[in-house]
Amino acid sequence: MADPRFFGLAGPFGLGEIAARIGADLGPGADGAKRITDVHALDEAGPEHLSFLDNRRYVSAFTASRAGACIAEAEMTSLAPAGMAVIVAKKPRLAFARACGLFYPEPEARAGRHASAVIDPSAMLGPLVEVEAGAVVGARAEIGAGCRIGANAVIGDGVVLGEGTVVGANASVSHALVGRGVVIYPGARIGTPGFGFEASAEGVVKVPQLGRVLIGDDVEVGANTTIDRGSGPDTVIGRGTMIDNLVQIGHNVVVGEGCILVALVGISGSARLGNFVVLAGQVGVSGHLHIGDRVVVGPQSGIKDDVPAGAKVMGSPAVPMADYGRALAVIKRLGRKGK
Repeated sequence: MADPRFFGLAGPFGLGEIAARIGADLGPGADGAKRITDVHALDEAGPEHLSFLDNRRYVSAFTASRAGACIAEAEMTSLAPAGMAVIVAKKPRLAFARACGLFYPEPEARAGRHASAVIDPSAMLGPLVEVEAGAVVGARAEIGAGCRIGANAVIGDGVVLGEGTVVGANASVSHALVGRGVVIYPGARIGTPGFGFEASAEGVVKVPQLGRVLIGDDVEVGANTTIDRGSGPDTVIGRGTMIDNLVQIGHNVVVGEGCILVALVGISGSARLGNFVVLAGQVGVSGHLHIGDRVVVGPQSGIKDDVPAGAKVMGSPAVPMADYGRALAVIKRLGRKGK
């Protein structure tokens, strides 16, 4: 499935080991000692491969597949073709994602500093840190064990990176304390000044941005995303939050744990998001608002008011999704009457 020029394959693994490591169970009659060499799609898999089924639209591909093993829900075991072992999981796609990580683990840092990298003598680098060509590490920066600093990336003065954090090529990190296992993709900008100013008779006066960016463990920051540092209070990104490409997060914003922010989201200064919030693509959030835990906001929505916990909203300005759907239906009916 994966091009070996770009991805390193681990294994093979026995079915029993795979099931144990992805939190699933072997189906009836499955041989735990059976060796699996790779992961593949149902229609491409052979007897040595593992695949998955999580959508009933693909049952025909499942029953015709030559895969040696497949991750599926328990009720699918009776439909498995001859020769296919089933690994039973309540969430097959999640289990398959874990299996892919087993076969294709993230590469470890290759300890060393490229000759063209510039590292301030006062910076502290832990063991097994990789610093690629053209990267810059500023004064008093603290780089944890096993970190990888990509080509031409810039780590500013005093920045702290937790163990195992990856900073992609051409990214920059300043005024930030970053947790463990964080992935910052190429071109991201973290710690840039927030957009703060006041008008005066003489003109616009910029407000000094004296805060930081605090990023929790296991966060991912997408390519060309920007996270501004706080103006005094800090900008905070909670543990396990996933941020897509081209997202803008303003100063003093607080994002809770486990949130998902899809591409082109923009969050204005001092907005607060609870835990496990989902903002779909191109959502805009006005400043100083509070979005409660587990809120889901549909694509291209505009949030101008607080949103209570658990709500599902859509539109601009955003309204409950059910109301949005009814309003859209009315507009369609009016359009047909007009014709």
